[in-house]
Formats: sequence, C-alpha cells, structure tokens
Amino acid sequence: MNDERISKIAENLISYSLDVQAGEHVMVMVVDQGEELAKELVKQLYAKGAFPHVRIQRPSLQREWMKGLSEAQAVQLAEWEKPFWQGMHGFIGIYGLTNDSEMRDVPEEKSRIYGMAFEDIFHYVDNRSKGVRINYPTASLAQKANMSTEAFTQFYFDVCAMDYRRMYEACQPLHELMDRTDKVRITGPGTELTFSIKGIGTKIAAGKGNVPDGEVYTSPVRDSIEGVITYNTPSNYKGTTFENVRLTFQNGKIVEASANHTEKLIEILDSDEGARYIGEFAIAFNPYILNPMGDILFDEKIAGSFHLTPGRAYEAADNGNRSIIHWDLISIQRPEYGGGEIWFDDVLIRKDGLFVHPALLGLNPDRLKA
Repeated sequence: MNDERISKIAENLISYSLDVQAGEHVMVMVVDQGEELAKELVKQLYAKGAFPHVRIQRPSLQREWMKGLSEAQAVQLAEWEKPFWQGMHGFIGIYGLTNDSEMRDVPEEKSRIYGMAFEDIFHYVDNRSKGVRINYPTASLAQKANMSTEAFTQFYFDVCAMDYRRMYEACQPLHELMDRTDKVRITGPGTELTFSIKGIGTKIAAGKGNVPDGEVYTSPVRDSIEGVITYNTPSNYKGTTFENVRLTFQNGKIVEASANHTEKLIEILDSDEGARYIGEFAIAFNPYILNPMGDILFDEKIAGSFHLTPGRAYEAADNGNRSIIHWDLISIQRPEYGGGEIWFDDVLIRKDGLFVHPALLGLNPDRLKA
C-alpha cells in the first residue's frame, strides 16, 4: 500500500481527529488487518511525544474465547481492564475485517454477558476519551462493495483522506438548526414518523470520531417517537444481514418489529429495556459514499441517508437511554432508493436526499466535493 497515503491518514488521525498532545497515552487497536497503518501511527505518536499502546485482536480467536465466556470471568476481566482504559487519553481503532461473519455463531447470551460486563468501559471510550475508528481496505470489504481490491483501495483513500476540516465548517448551519428544532417528521416508502429533539443537543461528526465521516446527530426525546419506519438499507449485525427492517413505535418504544430474520431481530430488541428505544438520530451526507456496502462505518455516512438507532445514546447528545446495543439502521432517501422527506418544525429541510433549506445547501454533494 502507498506509504505516502498511509502517512497522510495517520497524520490526519493524530493531528486532526484526536489532536494528540505530548504526554498523552493513546491506544492503537488493530482488529484483524491494518498493521501497516498501526506502525505508522506508533511512529508518529512517538514523534509527537505521546505514548502509544498497541493491541491486536483476531476475530477467529475472539470467537473461540467468547463461546466459553462465563459471567464471572467477564466481570473479573472488566475489573482488571477498567483502570487501564481510564488511563487512556485517546483511542484509535483500525478495523480490517477479512470475515465479518466470524462471530455469527457466538450465542447471543455470551454476547450479552460480554456487553453487560464491559458497558462502563464502552461508555468511557465513547464519551470520556478522544477516540476515532477507521476501516482498513481488505479484499473482504472490496467484495462487499462489489469492487476490485485495487478500485476499493482507491475509493478508501478518496473517502478517508478528504478534507474533514472543511466538512466541519459546512456542518455548522445544520448543527445550529437542529439545536433550535423541536419536532422532526420523516416520510418515505413505508415510513411516517414524528418525534421531538428539543433540548437534547446536537453533535457534528466530521472526522473526529469516525473515518470516513459525515453526519450531524442528536437523539429523540426518549418517549416521543410515534409511527412506523421501514429501513431500506441492509444491515449486518453480529454476522446476520437484516433487510427490510420495519419498526412501529408508541410512546417512543418499539412495539412491533419485522424483517427477513424477524426472530433474530426480536432477540436483539429484547437484549434489555433500552434496546426497544432509540438512542441516536443522524443525518448523513458524505459526498463520496453513495451506496451501501454492508459496512457500518461507510454505510451510516451515505449521502442522502439518515439513521435512527435502537439502543444506547451517546453522552454528547443524550436522551438518557442505556443499552448494551447501539445498532445504526439506515434509510437512503435519494430517488433511486424511493425518495423521502425530512421536516423540522413543519419546514422541509431535505427532499429526496438533497438539502433544500437555503442554509443547508453547502452540504449537498456538489458543494462538499468542490
């Protein structure tokens, strides 16, 4: 892989995404592949006067470990790990999965045990430390994107090395508008939904938490969602690909749910009380990402899409919902996906995937790419 491009991404992650300072401790975690980027990050972190820490996780080994995990073992491990993670100022996760179905046959009960034990650590990493997650180009990702490995690698660098500082500035009008908004209405094929975001707060995601990036997010007032939503983007969760997920809400709670794997869907939504409430609402607009490829770090940033997420809320835009899950389910509203509208306080802000509100035109693909 091109050393110059790897070096540029590492520099962006350290200097922009995490804004690493001398003396800070930063965890670099590689999941499956991505050691080339990790080595460059370690090199540049040392040059900054920071202290890199490195972990490598192999999903096939993690699978075997998870299958035999007991609650007592998970609790003990979390007790050992908690002070270590609380000593980190930053986290960089590199995900180069060669088989994203590796964990598919891990029993849901084992995943629940792990998630419950490590919930406080996940919350700390998500909300209290500087953290960024980035994918790494693999043949598996290229296959999911229906691209050659060479073409996907070029696409990867186009997306991951774009000017996120410029994107951040373009997000300001949407951030300010969402902060002032009370009622949200979303329409589209199989979707008629209303909820409030009043007083929750809004967060820009433009290369600080994920790469690729490109969204502004908040969360609904927990009990305010009413109506039905049909997601038109396949979603891989714990090794199962869900399609045509349809959720019905009353007083914020998911009271009906169906999909191509309805039984597994219900099992996930029954993980805990918070799994049947929504923890995030986000509007996405990355101009280079146009179609789903079965990888959440890319798919949740698709231009003209939004996601409405069952499970845990982020502290930066907190509606109080807590859960061991956080499942970004996505709908694309561009015409080729059926269209749709988003309204803020009875004002149309986006139609068929393009912003129509005068203050938001700078987030349309032609302007963000310019």
